[in-house]
Amino acid sequence: MSKQELEVIDQDATCRPGLAAAPLDDERATELARVFKALGDPVRLRLLSMIASREGGEVCVCEMTPAFDLSQPTISHHLKLLRQAGLIDCERRGTWVYHWVLPGALDKLAGFLTAKQTDLAARRTAGATARTAGATP
Repeated sequence: MSKQELEVIDQDATCRPGLAAAPLDDERATELARVFKALGDPVRLRLLSMIASREGGEVCVCEMTPAFDLSQPTISHHLKLLRQAGLIDCERRGTWVYHWVLPGALDKLAGFLTAKQTDLAARRTAGATARTAGATP
């Protein structure tokens, strides 16, 4: 296969630094805040978990609604917020709407939040060493 035939898939997401790698710019912070705000509600977090853990990768809204003491329109509203945050997508099939987690959405979040503990410990040690080296006895 030649280089012209290779398709680059979401290269930007894989090249973005994690939480401990570099400070966030305004655009990335806004994007991540929208995602974390969507996940900050227990109902939406449970809905995402139900969808992500489903074998086959998709769930009908008719299967999710009975798991909550909420009306179907309220569940649909929560699902809409998850869609707007870029975590899930959906498709109407007849009367029902089926939802699935967008490929890579959870991996992007995990990659952002994951910091190698050895890197963090090395930075902490280097900072402590620099502070004590600058101190006069």
